[in-house]
Amino acid sequence: MSINSINYSTSLLGQSVQNINNQLSNLSTQLSSGVKSTNYAGMGIDEGFAVAARGQLANISAFTDTMTNVTTTINAANAALQSLSDTANQVQAAASVSPPTLTASGQTVGQQTAASELSSIVGILNTQVGNRYIFSGSAINTPSVVSADSMLNGTANQAGLKQVIAERQQADLGTNGLGRLVISSPTTTSVQVAEDVAGSPFGLKLNSVSSTLTNATVTGPSGSPSGVSVDFSGGNPNPGDQITFTFNEPDGTTDSIQLTATNTSPAPAGSFTIDPTSTTNTAANFNTALTSAIQTLANTSLVAASAVAAGNDFFNSNTAIGSAVNDQTATPISGTTALSGTGSALTSGFSAGDTITVNGQTLTFVASGATGNNQINVTDNVQTLLSKIDALSGTSTPSTVSGGVITLNTSGNSTLSVSSSNANALAALGFSGGSVSTVEPLRVSGSPPGSATALTNGSANTVEWYTGNSGPGSARASSTVRVDSSQTVQFGAQADEQAIRQAVQQIAVFAAVTISPTGTNSSGQITALSQRIANNLLPQTGQQQISDIQTDFATAQTTMQDVQARQTQTQNALQNLISNTEGIDQNQVASEILQLQNNLEASYQTTAMLSQLSLVKYLPLS
Repeated sequence: MSINSINYSTSLLGQSVQNINNQLSNLSTQLSSGVKSTNYAGMGIDEGFAVAARGQLANISAFTDTMTNVTTTINAANAALQSLSDTANQVQAAASVSPPTLTASGQTVGQQTAASELSSIVGILNTQVGNRYIFSGSAINTPSVVSADSMLNGTANQAGLKQVIAERQQADLGTNGLGRLVISSPTTTSVQVAEDVAGSPFGLKLNSVSSTLTNATVTGPSGSPSGVSVDFSGGNPNPGDQITFTFNEPDGTTDSIQLTATNTSPAPAGSFTIDPTSTTNTAANFNTALTSAIQTLANTSLVAASAVAAGNDFFNSNTAIGSAVNDQTATPISGTTALSGTGSALTSGFSAGDTITVNGQTLTFVASGATGNNQINVTDNVQTLLSKIDALSGTSTPSTVSGGVITLNTSGNSTLSVSSSNANALAALGFSGGSVSTVEPLRVSGSPPGSATALTNGSANTVEWYTGNSGPGSARASSTVRVDSSQTVQFGAQADEQAIRQAVQQIAVFAAVTISPTGTNSSGQITALSQRIANNLLPQTGQQQISDIQTDFATAQTTMQDVQARQTQTQNALQNLISNTEGIDQNQVASEILQLQNNLEASYQTTAMLSQLSLVKYLPLS
């Protein structure tokens, strides 16, 4: 008989075999899955660290995706900027051709090239990466610039650049074609040349006069409007004596005309004839020569300067214009005008304790000892104030004062807001209401333009060439992303940044101007324009360059590369932590399985032997 009273499943041997089978099953699962367990409980006490590590790895993966997208955007922006730079260089070279030759179309080949390239530039600045316009600042769903046709020719309801240039030219030339200068003879032996209106932004402005005219009395520039007087009542000058008038042009350049006394009749160009018998006749000859020289200057250099100035009115959307003239003395302010108002052209001055706020930053007036950009002495002058305002606004385009007119600028990458606790003093600088806000774009105010005396906000009836978003803050800050738990990268760009705007502006102005190929002054006009465009497309000291924007992008890329290097190290450490916590050593598990298999085989052999036992084997034979 067999021994059936033994319950195998509950016996120690049975339990041992079942335990070995369970261990083999778990180890086999580990060997196939590569991890210790298929559930949290089986991972051990360190699994909490592994879970946290997985969260960190997910964040790193998200940061990596972000940096990949940003790198793609930056690469596209850099390619676009390089194309823009190359285009500007090509137009600059075309404008530098000397002498420039007008074709039958009224433009040079260089101008025609500029017109073609302008369309390419519009395409460059409207570059998209995915659904993002990369030169529109934070307005990523909006194209950055209007079409080249709208920019130059306008729309049904808005003026384009060509119309703005034409109106500005009329305003700068004036109704007499002398650049808003008035030439008169107060006496029979004297000649006076003066600006037509004090504080007007238009036309030629008297800068200085130098003279070697014997016996003649030269005074000025002085008065309001500013003028120069030449009086021959003391006698005739000697042949070879000279007088030179220097004028400020609307675009910030200067030009001069020089007249030489001669006893030759008729007088050669640039000369006036001395009448040894009559100073009255000498004065009349001088008047004629001066009128002719100014008319030529106005219809050549001034026309070109006017076009460039109109381009700035049209494209520079971050500009504020003020005009101040003391009603009592009729003296326009200048850079040397004292801010205190005492003995100066200001009807109301600043006092210690007054403040001016520029884009939220405060500039305080002190009695003396001003330090840094946030203090100014009440004894300082207007030019010092402009420098302080520029420092606070961060512009690289210096603000100016000319002919009683203050022009405040920003770099096209931020808004401009200026206010003062002393509203009357700020109003005395030409900014009524005690505050200044951005004006965009500027147009000639009044009709006919030849009689206008001011610029006005033209945003209601003028094409706004840049349609993206500007400020507040820098262009780069318009797009900011987090690339690490404690680090961000800025990679925004705006088409109205100074370097980009300058290239677009100069190329557009060059393309917009058409000159009569048969006009008397055509050669002088196109030469003056070409020289200005060629010069303005060269790097300007103190102004943003396209390479500066590319440098900012390079810095962002370097930052991301450094972040990625750190994150890769962190990623490896986290993955090792997870692997050590959840993973297995396959060789060790395989060895344990082999050992268990041997143990199981031995257990089975023992079980087989036990199963053969019966009481019969232990009974004696008899």
